[in-house]
Amino acid sequence: MFKSSPMNLLDVTISTVRLLLVPTSLDIKEECFKEFDKEVTVFMAPVPAKTIADTEEFVNTSRRNMAEGKELVCAIFNKDTKEFLGHAGLHHIDTMTPELGVWIKKSAHGMHYGSEAMQALKKWADEHVDYEYILYPVAAVNVASRKIPESLGGKVIREYEKANGAGKKMSWVDYRIYKKEFGI
Repeated sequence: MFKSSPMNLLDVTISTVRLLLVPTSLDIKEECFKEFDKEVTVFMAPVPAKTIADTEEFVNTSRRNMAEGKELVCAIFNKDTKEFLGHAGLHHIDTMTPELGVWIKKSAHGMHYGSEAMQALKKWADEHVDYEYILYPVAAVNVASRKIPESLGGKVIREYEKANGAGKKMSWVDYRIYKKEFGI
């Protein structure tokens, strides 16, 4: 729910020191298809696209949801080199409990791009979205990814078992991130 009148999410651009987050588009479908693979998704609910058409459907659905004000799904680029790094999303922004999520391609792991992108989306949400808290689900064993909601002041509110997209049962934790606990 927007704090003021709804904006066109397809026009949102978020800039950080190193990154540029822009609404996902078909321009990056090949890179997205190639990089969103089994290694990247091992601790994620979604599975890699089987065909480029599946990636196109993801992009088109994301853009439709952005046009309807339901989510902001951004491709992440290195600001200087314009290299595609992954995707960041703020989902369910038409509710009081939106959800953050991010994936970064393998060759860019360990550079803290995911954390930087999530900090930027959280700041954007604080400025533009009325919410009670933001949910951040993550596989319990994914220590690197758990550091992201923790850096945003998130607290574990639930632990549970759930299968990932490939059907492997794993432990998950949900973090709640509140406005008052975060500051850039």
